[in-house]
Amino acid sequence: MKKLIVAAAGLALSMAAFAQNNAQEAAAAAAAAIANTPQQEVQAPKPSYWTRSLMTNISFGQNSYMNWAKGGNNNVSLNATIDGNADYEKEKITWKNHMLLKYGFLYSEDKPINQKNIDQMLLESTWGYKATKTLSYTAKFTFLNQFSNGYTYGTPSVDDPSRQDWRDARVLKSGFLSPAIATLGLGIDWIPNNWLTVNFSPLTGGFTIVSEDQLGRHNENLRKSYGMDLKKDYENAADAALHPEYYKGARFEFGAQLTVGAKVKINDNFEAGTKFIGFSNYLKNPQNIRVYWDNTLAWKLAKYFALTMNTNLIYDDTVRIIDADYPAGHRAVQFYEGLLFGFTYTFSSKK
Repeated sequence: MKKLIVAAAGLALSMAAFAQNNAQEAAAAAAAAIANTPQQEVQAPKPSYWTRSLMTNISFGQNSYMNWAKGGNNNVSLNATIDGNADYEKEKITWKNHMLLKYGFLYSEDKPINQKNIDQMLLESTWGYKATKTLSYTAKFTFLNQFSNGYTYGTPSVDDPSRQDWRDARVLKSGFLSPAIATLGLGIDWIPNNWLTVNFSPLTGGFTIVSEDQLGRHNENLRKSYGMDLKKDYENAADAALHPEYYKGARFEFGAQLTVGAKVKINDNFEAGTKFIGFSNYLKNPQNIRVYWDNTLAWKLAKYFALTMNTNLIYDDTVRIIDADYPAGHRAVQFYEGLLFGFTYTFSSKK
């Protein structure tokens, strides 16, 4: 029995040693196989040189009166805004693009026709080559325009006027490409931080365009109102004011342009933006600066809703404001202000 036990123990030890050797050999073979397996290279993501954002806003306003002693007219308004940016940056090359579109109308009980209350189109494109961390040499294109005809809304002279009578009482003030301003300038960008951009282009050429070739009511000539020059053959025409076709449809300008843009996020709920464009025409009255100044203040009340205030100021000494007090026209500051509540959403991408 003792010899049998010793033999069994020896057999067990031999089997354990054999199993251990086999396990070691298997582990070595597996390690060798893993070492010889081709390693798959992890590709680094391709760099993105573009940064994009798009803010959309739709705002609605409404006023209703019933037995209101102070008077008032029921009205509704609808405004839409699109503010987009697409910026490219690679090494020393930059290309910044900005688009600001605003359009809105209102319907008032006292005038049974739709009335446009805001209409703006601003397109900018700036190519730059960095000279220093904050300065770049630039070529800047700017385009200012509107989408549709704008009117001053008069009162018909007939009793119980129809919708057509209300339309006929309108005085044409503007239209698509009437006026429009397109400029291309060479200069420098100064960008000291991520919320402020200043561009100065001392060599800026462009055109002011008035394509509309018709008279407004009361013999108002749009081309004359926007400072267009007479064609050479009609410079001495006594009745030129009654003939818009006597006036040139575009005016060339050459001067200096200053553009200042800023967008500040005060906190998670408040955001403010401003765009200022000043232009001096070297060819005529350079001391009279043409000004375009747009401001937006947004107060976020909920995730997708905001209270927005917009202002737009324009001064152009070539434009004549014609009204009852100044039938021949006069220079004046143009100003718009709107306070609206509506839906807002921003699409954005990061590098």
